[in-house]
Order: sequence, then structure tokens, then C-alpha cells
Amino acid sequence: MPGPVRIVLVDDHEMVRHGLKAMLAPFRQRVRVVGEADGVEDALPLVDGLKPDIVLSDVRLHGASGLDLCRRLRDSAAASRVVLLSVYDDEQYLFQAMRAGAAGYLLKRITGEDLVRHLELVHAGETVIDPTMAGRAVASAARLQSGEFWPGARHGLTHRESEVLSLIVSGLSNRAIAARLVVGDETVKSHLRSVYRKLAVNDRAGAVAAALREGIFQ
Repeated sequence: MPGPVRIVLVDDHEMVRHGLKAMLAPFRQRVRVVGEADGVEDALPLVDGLKPDIVLSDVRLHGASGLDLCRRLRDSAAASRVVLLSVYDDEQYLFQAMRAGAAGYLLKRITGEDLVRHLELVHAGETVIDPTMAGRAVASAARLQSGEFWPGARHGLTHRESEVLSLIVSGLSNRAIAARLVVGDETVKSHLRSVYRKLAVNDRAGAVAAALREGIFQ
């Protein structure tokens, strides 16, 4: 009989890692946590050494992201498959995860039994999507294919990131953007970092240039 699915947990909150281990403990005959890391740089050598079946990672990590982890493991030709856990049920995060090479995208409200079942499916070679997102993801993909979406969606921008980029192009400062969208300055900065990463630029000027070059806003 095959042994349990071997898992490395990656999350920058120790309490979350402890919670996941407690959730998975009753299923130790089916899954086994063999290691844990709090970020991408710690996770990479751990995965290389332990060679787990699955890396179960949060999408948001301090200093990087689960998407970055997916890309780096994919580029290194690691055999471990990555399943992302997230509180974000935005389809664009799902699309980004699939493009980065993730084998699964699940929401953190998942039950222990369902999490184990999905991990086993991934170990068997399948790609899993949280059931609450699957229908919307298919509909969004169809709309995206037909061009019926917000500006920047084809570049992986979420609706809010597209709004932020449009305000950057209009010349608004971070503080002005925060006031316009009724959010905090740190939230704007977070969106900006995501926009820069997705457009492969380093700053506001690069983002504006990319938006104009790609014709994101007609």
C-alpha cells in the first residue's frame, strides 16, 4: 500500500502552520507534514532536501508570494506539486496561480476532510480548484476569452488592480488613490506591488509605460 502524502507547509504565520498541522493530524494515515517554512527562501532548500509530494503554501507570504514559490519550483524542475491556500476567492488570483504552475487553489475555509481529499487528488496527478470558485472561474474564463472583462485582465490584473493602474496613469499620488478608492495607503502600496510584478516593471513610470504600450486603457 502506498504511504501517506508527504507535505511541506509554507506560511509566514506560525499560528496558521500549527492550525494546519492540527487540522491534518486526524488524517495521519493519509497525509504527513514532513516540514514547514515561513517564506520562499526557507522553503526552496527544504523542498530540495525533503522532496515532498506536495508543497501547501499560502498565497501571501512576507517578502514574496506563493506564486513566486510556484514559479521558482517550476523553473527548478522540482517534482513537488504546489497547492495554494488563500482567503481570496477572486478568479484572477486563481488564473495567476494556474499560470504560475500551481496544481491546486483552495480557500482557507476548507474542512480538514476536504483538504485531505484534494491533496490526495493532486498527488494522483489531478489539478484541484475550490468547488465554490469552479463555476465562476469557468464563466470568467469564457468572458476573458471573448474580451468581455475589465482593462488589464488579460495581464492577470484583478479588477481593483486595474482601477489602481488607471489612477496611476491619470497621475494620482498614492494618497489620492487611497482617498478615491476609500482604502488605506498600505492597501494601495500592496496593489501597486502586485501590479508591478504582473507587468514585470519596477516602478510607477514603468507601469504607466507598460499600460500605454500594451493599450490596456483604450
